Amino acid sequence: MLEAKNITFRVGSRDLISDVNISFAPGKLHLVIGPNGAGKSTLIKVLSGLLHPQAGRVEYEGSDISKSSVAELAKYRAVLSQAVEVAFPLSVREVVMMGRSPHFGGRPGPVDERIADEVMTFFEVTEFIERNYQTLSGGERQRVNFARVLAQLWPAHHNVATGDAAEPPSHCRYLFLDEPLTFLDIRHQIEFMKKVRDFAAAPDVVTVGVVHDLNLAARFADNIVVLDEGKIVASGPPADVLTAELVRSVFAVEPTFVPFEGAGVHIVFD
Repeated sequence: MLEAKNITFRVGSRDLISDVNISFAPGKLHLVIGPNGAGKSTLIKVLSGLLHPQAGRVEYEGSDISKSSVAELAKYRAVLSQAVEVAFPLSVREVVMMGRSPHFGGRPGPVDERIADEVMTFFEVTEFIERNYQTLSGGERQRVNFARVLAQLWPAHHNVATGDAAEPPSHCRYLFLDEPLTFLDIRHQIEFMKKVRDFAAAPDVVTVGVVHDLNLAARFADNIVVLDEGKIVASGPPADVLTAELVRSVFAVEPTFVPFEGAGVHIVFD
């Protein structure tokens, strides 16, 4: 369980997020939506420990994360940011192996090598394995970074056939995604969301992501959090949260909800 208690983060005199209280249960895909400047990325950074709030606290399983070292957090908390720059001409395999670095000392071991292979297969980037990361397109780089981030959280004892850990981990794993669909074409957006949803379904994984596409949020999220002007204005299942009134109020557009049999609704904007 992840809990944010009375979180406020400000820059100068401006609150980017203000008095946020919310919890995120494991085994579900939680997606945060809201207009530009609502505080979505700031919230992700505070929840993941990349930023420290001026007020309130973030707890993982009841423990204040501000009391954990960066090295310790990295063993069970991973963050995919909007843009990842690699300054050196590393191979794709080397970039993916960076995700395993919190788990080994000087050199990766056999388990780390196996996990790197598994996540590269999972995200279909094995064809790039020896390529210079800097020569990849934006979308290809993003897929490699998905693999790197998942390598950080991939259980050491993993059943490839079922996707489950063969042995229960010592505590929850926390995955944060800040606009992960940047640079991806439609096909890879859909594939990525399916894979994230499958990974998020594990009973020991807490997943919180930011997306802009309301239709993707409606289709894939178990729980949607709506942020506006630094405050949470709604939270719950997509069918309860994504109402015409809320979309008008928060996004200032007129929605039309088109039902699709077996697939919920699609939102068209006027």
